[in-house]
Amino acid sequence: MKYRRLGSTDLKVSVVGVGTWQFGGDWGKDFSQNEVDAILSHAKGLGINLIDTAECYGPHHMSEKFIGDFLSRDRREDWVLASKFGHKWHDNWEHAWSADAVRVQLEESLKALKTDYIDLYQFHSGPDEVFNNDDLWTMLDKQVQAGTIRNLGISIGANDNIYQTSKATELNAKAIQVVYNRIDQAPEEEVFPSCIEQDLGVLARVPLASGYLSGKYNPGATFSDNVRKNHEQQEIDEKLKLVAKIKEQEVPEGVNMATWALAWCLQHPAVTTVIPGCKSPEQVEANAKAADLVKDHHPSDIE
Repeated sequence: MKYRRLGSTDLKVSVVGVGTWQFGGDWGKDFSQNEVDAILSHAKGLGINLIDTAECYGPHHMSEKFIGDFLSRDRREDWVLASKFGHKWHDNWEHAWSADAVRVQLEESLKALKTDYIDLYQFHSGPDEVFNNDDLWTMLDKQVQAGTIRNLGISIGANDNIYQTSKATELNAKAIQVVYNRIDQAPEEEVFPSCIEQDLGVLARVPLASGYLSGKYNPGATFSDNVRKNHEQQEIDEKLKLVAKIKEQEVPEGVNMATWALAWCLQHPAVTTVIPGCKSPEQVEANAKAADLVKDHHPSDIE
């Protein structure tokens, strides 16, 4: 495994992390605690130290609770734990953007994660009008001073949201999370240059383009999970035709396409780490192998 400094923080993160949206059940599989334990234990054995989760990955902090149960039986200090705030999924789906609502949400996340601090706490894909809230950022800064939050970050909803990205340093946010993959390269235009200028860490989410870059699907494929079932069939087919072309022209023979796609993201000088989802220890292993394809001499490399 390779490691990089996350922006101007003191966090040393593996170039491949574990995204955990799938633990909430939205990706066509319900998880047990034993399955989560197997995934995270295997990840740790491969040198992965970053877990990215969120308040709304499953109702009632489901993903966070799975992770918290695992961490309660592991060494918390071995992990860099990233979570998010702004959405609320208890009995109904709601938003929580006020300072008071986010403070409650932070308390709930800490309880679910069974920890007394979160390494990276991220504004979760909210619009600019709720982002511009001095009371919210003042409250969060006080939590940083108190130590319950080690670092703040911004998970931008639109991957070309330069407004929120450009405000990061002003708000003491030290990392940006953004959709970036071989199919969707929009952050390269403005977001990544701003991240480099501000020395912000970058977490590339959806690095496998919601699984399209896994190389497992052909045009005509249909999906039943809660996310991809809403994609138009024409959109699915167009993406999968592009993926087939990429696989033929760019992926070296004998190299797993998903592994290659993760390594492709990691070559960009702005990208610190990728956070793909995974449904099994075998998928974790394939993801981790991306580190072997990444060339040295990245600006954030740590020996």
